[in-house]
Amino acid sequence: MTLQNDVFLRALLREPTPYTPVWLMRQAGRYLPEYRATRARAGDFLTLCKTPELATEVTLQPIDRFGLDAAILFSDILTVPDAMGLGLYFAEGEGPKFQRPLRDEAAIQALAAPDPTVELRYVMDAVRSIRRALGGRVPLIGFSGSPFTLACYMVEGGGSDDFRHIKTMLYRRPDLLHRILDVTARAVTDYLNAQIEAGAQAVMIFDTWGGTLTPHAYREFSLAYIARIVAGLTREAEGRRVPSIVFTKGGGLWLEAIAECGADAVGVDWTVSLGEARRRVGDRVALQGNLDPAALLGDAEAVRREAVRVLEAFGPGPGHVFNLGHGISQHVDPDNVAVLVETVHAFRHRGD
Repeated sequence: MTLQNDVFLRALLREPTPYTPVWLMRQAGRYLPEYRATRARAGDFLTLCKTPELATEVTLQPIDRFGLDAAILFSDILTVPDAMGLGLYFAEGEGPKFQRPLRDEAAIQALAAPDPTVELRYVMDAVRSIRRALGGRVPLIGFSGSPFTLACYMVEGGGSDDFRHIKTMLYRRPDLLHRILDVTARAVTDYLNAQIEAGAQAVMIFDTWGGTLTPHAYREFSLAYIARIVAGLTREAEGRRVPSIVFTKGGGLWLEAIAECGADAVGVDWTVSLGEARRRVGDRVALQGNLDPAALLGDAEAVRREAVRVLEAFGPGPGHVFNLGHGISQHVDPDNVAVLVETVHAFRHRGD
């Protein structure tokens, strides 16, 4: 199937593009009334994730509404530890929880990587379904959480304010944490490669909690495992390169190290100037980002102004994918997203 719009993929490979491509982390979500309607039909979030037809429907909703340059698989990063048998559930108003968090050495030693074509077949079915439904309009992004981010949930048993359990393990029993990370890295590599085989045309690793670590611990317990995954990824499918993106929230101090991990692009959160990030990483990688998600809570003029600020900070030349510095808020007016996409697509650097 011919890809009608490959601007996103070309930007990730630092090839010239006619405009800056844009997509948004969490672009299929609660800020869209059509998403809320589909989720209500599903009954609960996990059913929405595990029903390929519904996952396809919500994946396409922002593509149908806005002129975005990429779709991202609708799923959740915690599908991998759920497939490992930890018992994922969502408590009303409390977010994700695990029935069996990893606190016991025997359970940690028994941890095994799942077969993504079996335990996570519903994700691969969703990827295939979404590719068919997209009909080549825009590329499809597959994704996973990073091993450290997944381990945070697996050890804490859910979200955390202080990451007490995993950091206790890190300093008291680093061998156990490395065991979890080793198995999870193998699971993520297999999972992303299965998504590529099913039809994902780019993949992204979300390292949401890597920024909570010290510089030394980040390299040892997060980035080293991300680099291992990137090295094991399928690099070509359907006759073209499959680019990879790594995003560490709060990782602005370590951009140079992240740029060396082997990925094609590095996601940047809103705490770093994109121009500074570009100067620091040079031409080694493309950059993705980095509008403050809260800017979309302003009026249309504020959205335009802040979007142009990001675009001007990056400057002319290839290698920029416009995105938010993290996921879109459920409180955003969809009309502001339309303004953002139009502004990014219309922008041209002087001399371009």
